[in-house]
Order: sequence, then structure tokens, then C-alpha cells
Amino acid sequence: MNYKNIVKELIIENASVFSIFIFFIFMSLFFTISADSFFTQRNFLNLLRQSAPILIAATAMTFVITTGGIDLSVGSTLAIVNALCAILLINQFHWILVLFILILVGIACGLIQGYFIAYEGIPAFIVTLAGMSSIRGVALLMTEGFTIPIDKNLGIIYLGRGWLFGIPIPAIIAVIIIFIGYILLNNTTYGQYITGIGSNSEAARRSGINIKFYTLLTYIFCGVCAAIGGIIIAARLGSGSSNAGVMFELEVIAAVVLGGTNLFGGKGTIIGTILGALTIAIIGNGLILLHVSPFYTQIVTGCIILIAIWLNRRYFQNSIKT
Repeated sequence: MNYKNIVKELIIENASVFSIFIFFIFMSLFFTISADSFFTQRNFLNLLRQSAPILIAATAMTFVITTGGIDLSVGSTLAIVNALCAILLINQFHWILVLFILILVGIACGLIQGYFIAYEGIPAFIVTLAGMSSIRGVALLMTEGFTIPIDKNLGIIYLGRGWLFGIPIPAIIAVIIIFIGYILLNNTTYGQYITGIGSNSEAARRSGINIKFYTLLTYIFCGVCAAIGGIIIAARLGSGSSNAGVMFELEVIAAVVLGGTNLFGGKGTIIGTILGALTIAIIGNGLILLHVSPFYTQIVTGCIILIAIWLNRRYFQNSIKT
């Protein structure tokens, strides 16, 4: 058995994941050296808590992009759930009932958009772009633009601010969703089907796969994960707002693509997505600790992500294949 060839094939097959892992380590070392408070337990736990909504939504977005689709409405879905959470609680709804209602809202957002994409044949970009606008518009209408406070004594606050065995609850929720996503994508028929749909939808249809149903299911999953993110943010901040999740969808998509999932479908990687999301979170966190002006933070983050993807595509993967 030639172990050298086995290792080489493994690296080639997972080139994008290896590249983002190397970049993740590089950025971690850079900020560890340059920012005194970066490499601390407190900062890492805070980083995990803050990045949990992106990790959750990016896990679901990996499935959507693997099918060859896109969901631009995840930020708006997060916002309407975030706002509705505060509205229901301030109107004396029990917080457990509120959780069920909010998950149903996430399902509805994914179901409606998924139906038009899967069964009416409208491009995902158009449908979710319309959803991005209309869903946030509904959130604005409900809140009239105001931020609505949530009683800090309610049990739902624990989902955003609580700890279990020294780990933030949002991070634990994110790990559970990531684990479920990994199993679904890599060890189930469903994962094989959505990969097949993204690779060649016509061939998948002819092989007997109900591509419409599984595409619909994927958008529902994405809606649910966006809703969970909205709940966590509402619980962590202790308020609901229609302005929550602005630019959230771009961060989520960037994390998925940076992690090596093919933007045109057919290949998805949960591990790469998590590394991509954590890399983006580390960059943002590190720049803040370095006291970089927030006016420059988005510019620097965007440039770093672009450079990382460019180096991955142009040099890292090509050099391995040759």
C-alpha cells in the first residue's frame, strides 16, 4: 500500500479545505502575535458565542449552494424572527410557545421561496432577492422601525447568554446543528441526492430522484437555521429589531464559498464552511482588538477574503494537482 499516494489523493480531494485551514491558522497566529488579548479563553468563548448564528446559517447554506442554488433572504428571515420574538414576548406569550412559532416562521419562509424555486422553476437568485426585500419589509412594518426590549428574566434569554459546562449555549446549539449538517451531507441518501442535483440535475431526475421535493426541503432547512440564528441574537441582545442581520446573508455566503463549497453546485463541505465562518469571525475580532477603525474593518475583511479565495483557486489547488 502506497501511503504517499493515498495522502496525496486525500489532499487533492480536499484541497480547498486544507487551504482554508492553513489560512485559518495563519490568521490566528497573526492576531495572537499582534493583539495581546486575542489568545485568551475569554476572547475565544466570546468569539464562539458571537459567531454561532453565522455558523448555524452557513451550515444550511452549504446545502443550498451544493444544489446549485442560493438564498439571499437568510438575513431578512433572521430579522423577522428576531423582531417577532420580541413582539410576542412583550404581548405575554410564553417563551416556549414563542420558540415553536418562530421555528414555524422560518419553515414558512423557506417553504414559500422553495416552492417557487423548485416547482415553478424561477431562479433562486430572483426568488430569494424578492424574499430578502419583502420579508425585511414585513419586519419593518411590525416594529415600525423601533427596537423592542425583551425581559431579561425570561427563560429564552438563556439561549443567548447562558452557559453549560463553561461553554456558551449559542456555541453548543451551533455544534449540534453542525453535527446534524455533517451527518446529513456525508452519511445520508439526502446528502447524496442534493450533491447529485447540484452536479447534474437532469441526470439526477432521470435516475429517479425527486429533485423538486429535495430542493424544497433544502430551502426549508435554510429557513429553520436562519430562524434559530434570529432567536439566538434576540436572546443575546435582549431585544428584537427589524435591522438585525443586515449584510448577514453576505457573511454566510462568503463563509461557505471561502470554505470550498462550489458556488455553482455539486460539491459541499461542512468542515470547510465552519473553517470559513470562523476565519471571517477571527478577522473581524482581531481587527477590533487591534483598534482598527470600524470604517476600515469591512474593507479589510473583504479584501482578505478575496485574496484567500484567489490564492486557493490559483495556486494552492493547481500546485497540488500538478
